[in-house]
Amino acid sequence: MEAFYMSQKFIVDPEFWEIFPDVQIAFLTAHGVDNHSYGHLKKSRLMEANEKAEDWVPYSPISKNPIIAAWREAFRKFKTKKGARCAVEALLKRASKGNGVGAINPVVDLYNTVSLTYAFPLAAEDMDKIVGDVHLGVAKGGEPFYPIGEADEEPEEALPGEVIYRDDQGVISRCWAWRDSARVESTEDTQNILFYMENIQPERKEDHEKAVQMLKDSFKEYLNVDLEDHLVTRDHPEVTF
Repeated sequence: MEAFYMSQKFIVDPEFWEIFPDVQIAFLTAHGVDNHSYGHLKKSRLMEANEKAEDWVPYSPISKNPIIAAWREAFRKFKTKKGARCAVEALLKRASKGNGVGAINPVVDLYNTVSLTYAFPLAAEDMDKIVGDVHLGVAKGGEPFYPIGEADEEPEEALPGEVIYRDDQGVISRCWAWRDSARVESTEDTQNILFYMENIQPERKEDHEKAVQMLKDSFKEYLNVDLEDHLVTRDHPEVTF
């Protein structure tokens, strides 16, 4: 019997496009994931990706590298928490120092491999914990956020003008996808997952497409899961999942 999933939407709000009219977001979903076993995964894949990542950051300091510079410039266009950086910067920095990303679990390892190989940020959330629709937009200020590892503490609050992912219950990711919420964190027991991968540089459109295809191919090969993908742009600002 085929599983039934309630229809939800991923919507990029108009306020976001006013700041970033040329951004493209790949939005992908996976159902029925077994996040405990790799099957025949070659353990060298993540190691190779860490080595590939060094090619994206040949210059020191890291801010001199074009991809990092582009993301830092993007973060200057909206209100951020002090120290916030694009998620891919931390991955590339570790790789450039020879301290590559290690194995965590199948899903994380596969999307880290893609992120390191193509230098795009990639976030994963537990679809079953999402309340209502997912929005990428600009915070009014005060929206609640529970960082991973601090779920029992008092919530943080989004800053007015901060770019956030949110659902009907609060913030899913702060400062774009800099830090994820504990409430919707993807874990080893997560079976249904949504992913988002942003491209802020139009000239990297082809790399973005290759990264999406690599993620789809990897999930099919190693986890026997078909990912459904959508490209969200200013002209096509919402999708149903």
